[in-house]
Amino acid sequence: MLINHPILGPRDAAEFTYLGDAALIDRPNWQADDAAEAFHDYLYLRDNPAGLHRELWFHEQGDRSWLVVTRNTLTHEITSVELARDVALARGRGKE
Repeated sequence: MLINHPILGPRDAAEFTYLGDAALIDRPNWQADDAAEAFHDYLYLRDNPAGLHRELWFHEQGDRSWLVVTRNTLTHEITSVELARDVALARGRGKE
């Protein structure tokens, strides 16, 4: 499987480490009144969809960047690859 890195171009998936659901970018507020419940859900509850899924991948054997890869879990077709930093900044995260 090839991952089309936004900066480096096509790279073999063997250079990367899969790290799970891209929803992990949206870490709960630790100061919220419901922080314990929110962190429980954040850490332990995961979707396991059949079809398109946004995933976090780490370029371990390359530039050590984090990517958000949208991949079809049935066919392994990759439809988009974004730098996780750009995704987080677009959502208003990363300013803290």
